[in-house]
Amino acid sequence: MNHFCANSKSLLLQTLNGFLLLCMISSLHLVTTATSEENETDLSALLDFKSKIVGDPFNIMSSWNNSFHHCNWTGITCNISNGRVMNMNLAKLRLKGTLSPSIGNLTFLTTLNLLNNSFHGEIPQELGRLHYVQTLEFAFNDFGGNIPNNLSHCTQLLSLGFGANNLTGTIPNWIGNISSLTRLSFALNNFHGSIPHEVLRLGTNRFGGVLPDSIANFSTQLYTFAFGSNEIRGNIPAGISNLVNLTLLSLEGNHLIGSVPDAIGKLQNLQELYLNVNNFSGRIPSSLGNLSSINKLFLEENNFEGSIPSSLGKCKELLVFSLYRNKLRGTIPKEVFSLSSLSIYLDVSYNALSGTLPVEVGKLQNLGELVLSGNNFSGVIPSSLGSCISLEKLRLQGNSFQGNIPQSLKDLRGLLDIDLSRNNLSGKIPEFLGEFTQLKRLNLANNSFEGEIPMNGIFKNVTSISLYGNSKLCGGVPQLNFPSCTVRKTSSLRKLLSPKVAIPIGIALVLVLLMSCFLTIFLIVKREKKRTSLSTTSLELGFSYSEIANCTGGFSQDNLVGSGSFGSVYKGTLSGDGPIVAVKVLNLQQRGASRSFIDECHVLRNTRHRNLLKIITAISSVDQQGNEFKALVFEFMSNGSLEDWLHPISNLQSQTKTLKFIQRLNIAIDVACALEYLHHSGETRIVHCDIKPSNVLLDNDLVAHVGDFGLATFLFEEPSNFSKQSIMSASLRGSIGYVPPEYGMGGKPSTLGDIYSYGILLLEIFTRKRPTDEAFEGGMGIRQFIAMALPNNVMDVIDPSFICEDEFDDESEEFEENEEEERAIRGNYEIEVHGKGLLEACIVSVMEIGVSCSATAPSERMPITAVVKKLHAIKNSLIKKKDKV
Repeated sequence: MNHFCANSKSLLLQTLNGFLLLCMISSLHLVTTATSEENETDLSALLDFKSKIVGDPFNIMSSWNNSFHHCNWTGITCNISNGRVMNMNLAKLRLKGTLSPSIGNLTFLTTLNLLNNSFHGEIPQELGRLHYVQTLEFAFNDFGGNIPNNLSHCTQLLSLGFGANNLTGTIPNWIGNISSLTRLSFALNNFHGSIPHEVLRLGTNRFGGVLPDSIANFSTQLYTFAFGSNEIRGNIPAGISNLVNLTLLSLEGNHLIGSVPDAIGKLQNLQELYLNVNNFSGRIPSSLGNLSSINKLFLEENNFEGSIPSSLGKCKELLVFSLYRNKLRGTIPKEVFSLSSLSIYLDVSYNALSGTLPVEVGKLQNLGELVLSGNNFSGVIPSSLGSCISLEKLRLQGNSFQGNIPQSLKDLRGLLDIDLSRNNLSGKIPEFLGEFTQLKRLNLANNSFEGEIPMNGIFKNVTSISLYGNSKLCGGVPQLNFPSCTVRKTSSLRKLLSPKVAIPIGIALVLVLLMSCFLTIFLIVKREKKRTSLSTTSLELGFSYSEIANCTGGFSQDNLVGSGSFGSVYKGTLSGDGPIVAVKVLNLQQRGASRSFIDECHVLRNTRHRNLLKIITAISSVDQQGNEFKALVFEFMSNGSLEDWLHPISNLQSQTKTLKFIQRLNIAIDVACALEYLHHSGETRIVHCDIKPSNVLLDNDLVAHVGDFGLATFLFEEPSNFSKQSIMSASLRGSIGYVPPEYGMGGKPSTLGDIYSYGILLLEIFTRKRPTDEAFEGGMGIRQFIAMALPNNVMDVIDPSFICEDEFDDESEEFEENEEEERAIRGNYEIEVHGKGLLEACIVSVMEIGVSCSATAPSERMPITAVVKKLHAIKNSLIKKKDKV
């Protein structure tokens, strides 16, 4: 009995196991069948999408065929676990056609990116079936019709972009219910009609309605919130302060009225604020000073009244500030002029501002444009303006400035555009304006200038200058049609030739001639006496050995900041609490060190430029043991050398010493400007002979200063007994990897040799590879390495550390050469819209300049003046400055 029961139980268990196994096989078959059917659904949807494509210039759709599984088709990514289509990225492929409703069958889709194509027709309602979709990017197409209401079912949306299409209708109210949204863009469409009060207004379209109070209830995850260039009316609700994560708030180009609420100052993370081209009135809220992260602030073309709040001086990150065409009065606060961060432009033109410009304007040393035109400013132009060495445009026209153009402006050699017209300026036109080699436009019309018009530089180009309305001017090139100064000179000459005047003048001239001869003889004798001790320099020898030893802590190793072939550099503090300096102590035991000291003194005595290392004094003395001691004292560069930033020696430095693309570009421009000055701006051309990263010093603002002129030479210096041996000695000047090839074959130092070294340096800045890097094998140098990668593979060889910088937006557009078209599409979002495409174009251009400069044949190298111009053009293409006047 027990045996029978046991057998029965065993039989029952076997039957049950068999039944369960049959169920599992059936279920697996059903799952496999379902998955297979779903994959077939995805495949069918993709083929239907392909069938609607009528234009495919890159032949992308040719890969969508049976030779490959659809998960391997161009632009398609599938989920690994279930094989369903997850991402569809066909951006920037110039596809033309309509969007198939079958797209709604890709129910596992999370990203659909059709950015920058030529799709037309209506957006299908079937998109509402994409319940997992997070990103919909249809910008820069030709879609028409309304936004489909079924998109309200896509509750996981993070990014929604329908900009630059032909969409019509109104903005649907369901958008305000999708709390997950972080980015919204509806730029350049044809939305119209009234907007329900409870709907959150989105995008940058031309639609009507009133900005609702319900904005206060919207998700605080939103970081981009754009309304620019619409027909929006009403006020800004105070509840906008709840959007605490906003980094971009764009309301420009609407019909908004009333005052800007103080609550806007609570948006602590805001980096860009666009309120320009509206009908705002009242005072500018002082709470804007709380926006500690703001870097772009546009308030122009409104009806703001009152004064500029001094609290804006707390916006220490501000790069650009525009207030033009408002109704502001009073003076510009000194706190605003003290914002050293301002580097793009400051524009307060066409208001009713008055008073004099304070000396604090000189603190804007990084500013590119200063526009104060169309106000009531008076008094003299402060000489401190000469400290704004980065200025490219200076526009002071339409004010009441008086007095002369200050001589201190001669240091602003980077100026491209000067407009001082319609003021009360007087005196002579300074000759130094004609020495500005970069100057393209000069307007001095309607003032009270007098005397002879200069004939140099820009004054020879009548299409680039304007001098009318100055009745006391004379001379100049004939095309200016000013009266000749000859008559006035002749009249004066007749008076001088009268006997009563001529005899005393003749006696005086004889006495002056005798004194000059005596003084010349005295100086020659004195110079011969000094030649044995310091044949050299007229630099002031203002410190003794003991003073220099004290300021460097007895040349302590703790103060050692670097060493080279001819000596060591120490950090020191003058007079206990004086300025911090760098002291270069020459190692006189090293052969050539004394000659290096003399050469460097010669160069530094004859040069002055904002991108050259500034010398304070030179010391030629004896130390405590009676040994000869020579040193040079320089302005201290707090950020060390470019070498430290490109090739840090520790992991900590690698993390802290990183340069963004625009910083590298600025450094490259600074070094090029320094070479341009050395090669072309003095009476004698100077060749540096040792351009490399360790000789490029960076100040507190990362402005580059070229130093170490120990190997420099004047091109006119060539003794009569200049032997072949001395030629070879000179030709080997420089550092390995940066020395031009012709120096190794006996060539003399030349400006073209400096350009070669600069080209290698330029390639090193953007690749972070030394010219002697182990990657360059088999005779290939850094130039050949980059040349082979140009233009299509350049992004593979440059330093990857700045490719993911947040200064360029991820969904940016390709670079367009048509500036008007760019501006129409871009608005105020140049970097956001054109980041990566423009970044790559700029990198290619920079690398081409580096390859050209480092050409083997000197005659094929790009002139340094052209280098400066091209690099400035590249920089301007990144951040274009609008002409506001």
